[in-house]
Amino acid sequence: MMGRLNVIDTPTAAIQPSLMPRLRHYDNLGTARFITFSCYERRGYLQDRTSVMNLRGQLLRLRKDHGVRILGYVIMPDHVHLVLLPPDGLRLGVLIGQMKGRSAYRIIRSREDISTRMDGRPAVWQRRCYDHNCRDRETVLEKIQYCHNNPVNKGLVAGPGDWPWSSYNWYQGVESVFLEIDGLES
Repeated sequence: MMGRLNVIDTPTAAIQPSLMPRLRHYDNLGTARFITFSCYERRGYLQDRTSVMNLRGQLLRLRKDHGVRILGYVIMPDHVHLVLLPPDGLRLGVLIGQMKGRSAYRIIRSREDISTRMDGRPAVWQRRCYDHNCRDRETVLEKIQYCHNNPVNKGLVAGPGDWPWSSYNWYQGVESVFLEIDGLES
């Protein structure tokens, strides 16, 4: 069903992978996508500027190499929300997995507090991410607003403009922002 929240990425059951459901996701609908992924065990691996800048670089690469439009975002200490518009024919789940892998490699090298999975390998991200197709402009705006309000709702800042790692200030016309976005077409 198009409007439902779907899980994408690779199955993750460390002990019995066959128990992980193969969930559907919907590419090629021409819709914006609301993507959420979390740090492993919701650890705060995105609390330092180095890790956040690393993730920013991967988002820029996603835009440059694959033509994905960034409509909105927020990088929280333990999770990320993105509103993206992929070009037709692009398997976004695969690219998000690659982005997470590249960023994890760099984050692991810059931090000493990385957890390990049951198999002993370091883990920065939960293996899956959540994907919601935004079927209309109203839903896209709702998801962007959700991104902007997330730091306020979590009690991290008093107002959305106080959080440096979101698209809020870009939408307010601030010239010097953390990551320029592509914005919404009229």
